[in-house]
Amino acid sequence: MQADRSGQPTPATESPDVATRRGTSRGPFPEMFLLPVRSFLMLQFVSMLAAIALTAFCWGVYGPVLHRGGDQLGSALRAFMCVGMAYFGIAIVVPLAILWKSGEKGSWTKTGVLWSLLAGAAGALGALGVILAVRVFGGKPIYVMPLVFGGAPVVNTLLNATMTKSFGQLKAPFLAGLILVITGAATVLIFKPSAPHAAPKAVAKATAADTAVADAPVEKPAAPTLVPKVEQRAEKFLGVLLAAAMTMLTWGAYGPVLHKGQTAMGGSRLRPLICIGVSYFLIAVLVPLALLGPTGDKGTWDTTGLLWSLGAGSLGALGALGTILAFANGGKPFTVMPVVFGCAPVINTFTTLALAETAPETVKPIFLAGLMVVAAGAATVLAFGPRGHAPGKPHGGPSAPAAT
Repeated sequence: MQADRSGQPTPATESPDVATRRGTSRGPFPEMFLLPVRSFLMLQFVSMLAAIALTAFCWGVYGPVLHRGGDQLGSALRAFMCVGMAYFGIAIVVPLAILWKSGEKGSWTKTGVLWSLLAGAAGALGALGVILAVRVFGGKPIYVMPLVFGGAPVVNTLLNATMTKSFGQLKAPFLAGLILVITGAATVLIFKPSAPHAAPKAVAKATAADTAVADAPVEKPAAPTLVPKVEQRAEKFLGVLLAAAMTMLTWGAYGPVLHKGQTAMGGSRLRPLICIGVSYFLIAVLVPLALLGPTGDKGTWDTTGLLWSLGAGSLGALGALGTILAFANGGKPFTVMPVVFGCAPVINTFTTLALAETAPETVKPIFLAGLMVVAAGAATVLAFGPRGHAPGKPHGGPSAPAAT
């Protein structure tokens, strides 16, 4: 047994690289050997933050851009197909070309392919939920997307804790962060901005013109129509909530499932992305294409709407790539996804306002406070979230960190 500089015994058989990391190398200047290691870890951390920022930005802008494209196309199914076509190009064609030309570390495994396909299916179903909430049931991105990004980190954390068996690491500060996320999401829903509507004025003018020509008894049949209108609004509101809940569940499961698939394929970056693209193509292109006729879709392939919807799909695919890169640079679902889900709603709000979908004066301070509570809760989850299994014995191979 030898002793290090602090007087602690060190095994004589300790490898030089481990001794260098511990500062116990026999060299005269062991600190010099620590610089490359520290530089690598710092570079890896900065790369992870950059990848998280890419995902948060892309997924934050995704909702308003998709809403604009859907308005131009006049069809939820066509907008969803554009998202799938964008994924096909960015997540299948481009990665396959790179693999064919230069290759990449990792390998194709059945387990990795299955989990990555499931991750892609979760992402596609989440995108469908957004389209249903925004286009079919009339929700607005400025409150639908913050709700999604407020609930998804809760699902992400609970699922990841189940998969890694780390429920014992869920401490009080972490649970407080989850409560903040839920509270902020509820605040966003209750105090959502609403743009002034011109429709009631037109209805009022039409009613006034009718009453001027017709007799007074004509107004009696109008009273019973109030109940169906209330019921219709309630049904749409419930539809928005259910569609948003579906997106919360699927996008919340996205991170842990994708991380498991990427790890099973040896830390590969492109192979999981290809699997995600395949799932998106099958769910978001072929299925809506088969439903266009039976559902009597009346939308059009407007050029402007096509570009906006393809742009939304491109943002979604780039966000998926950012998530993969964050995992490849040492991030884990417990840490990566809450940051993404905390920052994306803020970006979503400012993007929506910039696109003039909602007048700035309609945004109430309490609504902005809800956004900040969501972000604060996500940050708390990041700071106090469980880290999975405790680290085991160090491996001598350099490939160990890549599987995190």
